Amino acid sequence: MHTVCFIRYQIDPFQLSAFSDYATHWGRIIPRCGGHLLGYFVPSEGTNDIAWGLIGFDDLAAYERYRAALRRDPEGQANFERARTQRFILREERTWLASVPGTFAQPRQVQP
Repeated sequence: MHTVCFIRYQIDPFQLSAFSDYATHWGRIIPRCGGHLLGYFVPSEGTNDIAWGLIGFDDLAAYERYRAALRRDPEGQANFERARTQRFILREERTWLASVPGTFAQPRQVQP
């Protein structure tokens, strides 16, 4: 994986469970459509209206294939519609990141 789409969501803090349900659906949809889901994260302490999603791709061409598959996926379209009608996402920002070699997903090392 060389490219990560970092999605920052501003959410309605009173609809955290609705956003969590939305994210849970992506847990099935994203891998099926070709993305490597690194995870969705919701607030647990501190700021209560910011959530994140991270999705990895080999390159931007893989992302474009994923987007095409997502447009054809009925469950994906239903999830987008759920967000639109329930309005638990107030704002969404996407940033593209490249991992620094030797730093991504390094396992924890336990010292004796």
